[in-house]
Amino acid sequence: MAVSNNMKQLKEILGIAADLNAASALLDWDMRICMPPGAMESRSFLLATLEEAEHEKMTSRKLGTILRKLEREVEHLDPDSDEYRLVKKVKRNYDRNVMTPSAWVRRNAQAVAHADAAWEKARAAADFRIFAPHLRKLLDLKLEYVSFFKPAEHPYDILLDRFDEGMTCSALNRLFHYLKKEQGAIIREALAKEKPDDSFLKQKYPASKQLALTRRVLTRMGYDWNCGRQDRSVHPFTTSFGLYDVRITTKVVEGSPFSALFSSIHEGGHALYEQGIDKNYARTPFADGASFSVHESQSRLWENLVGRSPEFWVYWFPVVRKMFPGNLEHVSPDEFLAALNTPEASPIRTEADELTYNMHIILRFELEKSLIEGKMKVADLPDAWNAGMKELLGIEVRNDTEGVLQDIHWAMGEFGYFPSYALGNVISAQLWNAALKQIPSIPESIAHGEYAPLREWLRSHVHVFGAKYNTAEILTRATGSPELEPEPYLNLLKKKYC
Repeated sequence: MAVSNNMKQLKEILGIAADLNAASALLDWDMRICMPPGAMESRSFLLATLEEAEHEKMTSRKLGTILRKLEREVEHLDPDSDEYRLVKKVKRNYDRNVMTPSAWVRRNAQAVAHADAAWEKARAAADFRIFAPHLRKLLDLKLEYVSFFKPAEHPYDILLDRFDEGMTCSALNRLFHYLKKEQGAIIREALAKEKPDDSFLKQKYPASKQLALTRRVLTRMGYDWNCGRQDRSVHPFTTSFGLYDVRITTKVVEGSPFSALFSSIHEGGHALYEQGIDKNYARTPFADGASFSVHESQSRLWENLVGRSPEFWVYWFPVVRKMFPGNLEHVSPDEFLAALNTPEASPIRTEADELTYNMHIILRFELEKSLIEGKMKVADLPDAWNAGMKELLGIEVRNDTEGVLQDIHWAMGEFGYFPSYALGNVISAQLWNAALKQIPSIPESIAHGEYAPLREWLRSHVHVFGAKYNTAEILTRATGSPELEPEPYLNLLKKKYC
């Protein structure tokens, strides 16, 4: 079918907007990895200019006119065709973006850049007061953003929709209430058990060897180094400058020698998703994940259901014992796996085991909701955070760095992001069960260090579609049901920890 002139114009506009977004992402990556600290003032203007330019391109009258014409053009097409889906997705985004003034986009981008620098200083000093004024400004900006839209059932719904189309606060309230009860019971039972010896994990493991191990594992997972790289950062993340440049970061944590490995596997899961998207979708809104929750399902699946599995370590334990002979030469595979998978109530989300992780997310959701509702002030966050950690996991938080300052998300103004992690955990189990149903030999392949069967199943059922489909549609295609079902996830936890 011949491509219409309107479709050509649409893709030209989308391509320019994608290029602006990639340039902004590259500057953001540089800011977090290697930018000199004195460059923050000029960098904030660069980021603001690029984000404002992208926003203006995607809210222009020209784009609105083209979309109106294209809506009529695609009416007769298969509703599942790329052209039909693309027009509907861009129109939905256009209708939302046009409600947001360009001046707000610029102010928000500058505020985020300065907040990021303040957050790093506050972390280093373990003093929330350094970051608090910036967080208040970002919260005010987010409340202003909410005011641009028609009132929703809950103002938080407007923020959630940016990360997971159609997700609501009421749905999260129900799911998280259920997880707090059911998963909380599993946690209490598991934490009451006698702990195995894990003293060999408290020893010194050279950072260079930890990083070498991450590269070996990522390579076997299928991460394409020709179109990516790994660096170190304060907070591990994945960023994409297009489908041919997908980068990840990790961090080395003293006293937690396999933290770098698990964060690399986690970010590698994100990267495999991005690298697996149909290349025909490059420089379009389809060149992204279906939602943040589906994206997190990939990282959580690889990190927990693969990386912490007995099968994974059948292959990798002999490797790590050779790499760290002074630490592991007298440790058996069973002792190693037991220590690695011992549940522990950690104050740090990124270091939390798969059993307790969701409690960290539920706390952040409840705090964000209270901030958006105006029931809590920014100054109250540290005390509320510490009280929540005590209630949910019995943890005494020692300082702001291991408490309210541990995550970068609020410094990025990303209110509404955190629930995606818990949703991703739930989805990961649904996808894992569906994959095993079709390919029962996946665990055996993992035991041989072969990840292609799982990777290619995920690629054909999730990755290749990019953002063409939403969460419910991806679940339907992969599992046969559009519903988020927590039971498969809870059953996996019960089987492992009870």
